Amino acid sequence: MNLNCHLIFSLYTIYGILSKVMASKGKVRGASGQHPLVQNVTVTEGGTANLTCRVEYNDNTSLQWSNPAQQTLFFGDKKALRDNRIELVRASWSELTISISDVTLSDEGMYTCSLFTMPVRTAKAYLTVLGVPERPEIDGLTKPAKEGDYITLTCMTQGSKPAADLRWFRNEKEVKGAKEVNASGKTFTVRSSLQLHVDRNDDGVAYTCRVDHVALAQAPQQATEVLEVHYAPHVEIIHSPAVPQEGQYLKLECVSKGNPSPDPVMWTKDGTDLPDLDRVIVEGRELTFTSLNKTDNGTYRCDATNHLGTSSAQYVLYVYDPNALGQHSTDHALIGGVVAVVVFVTLCLIIVLGRYLARHKGTYLTNEAKGADDAPDADTAIINAEGNHAHAEEKKEYFI
Repeated sequence: MNLNCHLIFSLYTIYGILSKVMASKGKVRGASGQHPLVQNVTVTEGGTANLTCRVEYNDNTSLQWSNPAQQTLFFGDKKALRDNRIELVRASWSELTISISDVTLSDEGMYTCSLFTMPVRTAKAYLTVLGVPERPEIDGLTKPAKEGDYITLTCMTQGSKPAADLRWFRNEKEVKGAKEVNASGKTFTVRSSLQLHVDRNDDGVAYTCRVDHVALAQAPQQATEVLEVHYAPHVEIIHSPAVPQEGQYLKLECVSKGNPSPDPVMWTKDGTDLPDLDRVIVEGRELTFTSLNKTDNGTYRCDATNHLGTSSAQYVLYVYDPNALGQHSTDHALIGGVVAVVVFVTLCLIIVLGRYLARHKGTYLTNEAKGADDAPDADTAIINAEGNHAHAEEKKEYFI
């Protein structure tokens, strides 16, 4: 049937050309200046492509669209190929527009618009079909992972054209993976691997693989996996108040972090069980003393265990006497005052001694200078100075 259609349209085409040749020589020359205008088209697989061919000046010459296999799709407003996906949008002497719905990768190629002048003028438009990548999948995740394990996450997507780009994110921060691209017919299969050395900080972290592709500009595809990491517990003891006193309330809290959660925790005192007292209460992770006294002094230990290990922390409790604590405060103030006075007196003595030494040093230098005028050397100058000093003493006695 298609062959008969092609034959009919071929005869129709020949008839049209011969009619125009017979019409007039001037008219043929006028038609020779016409040329069809087309544009390349890009469409996503499954979408609709519109192919438009226009002529600015036309003298009732027919337009035709043909596919990459040179099969006529439309000759003017006459459909030539039996394909329900191909429809006529507009047909006139100056324009021929057709649509191809539910486009597949096999529709890609060079389409030709022909204007049946003498000679026949043609224009070619390339139809590009984008292959939509499939939703990515993440493999290689071990649930749960153990702290210290090495794991490799692999993300894969198929069906992209051109090849898609895969990006990894640790929560919201991008991390780099190793990409691999393989052709599969007209489309591509893309893989990206991410190697991890798992620790407790990865517990609860979301790793996301996102597909970037021109066909997914509005809604990128992605897949997310949340890591579950098992690790041994870590324990510390939080206490209040800082200085426990007799009669006060005291709470010790055993803060343990581990996965699985190390419940329950175990409290001991000096390596043995806690004393069975009404004022010593254990509730979950908390050890509470409603009213402290000296008998509570000792080393308290908290132990937390899961299937990966055990951790412990200690707190040494010393209960202070409130009265003695106040007396110690007074003694400390007195001692501080005495120390301040001693420091002040010492500084004063240092200053006085320094001034005394500086004055005597000046006197010695002056005496030496007095004997240096007529002395050949320093020793003679000192002796002369001593002699002058003796004469001065004699004169002093004379005047007295």
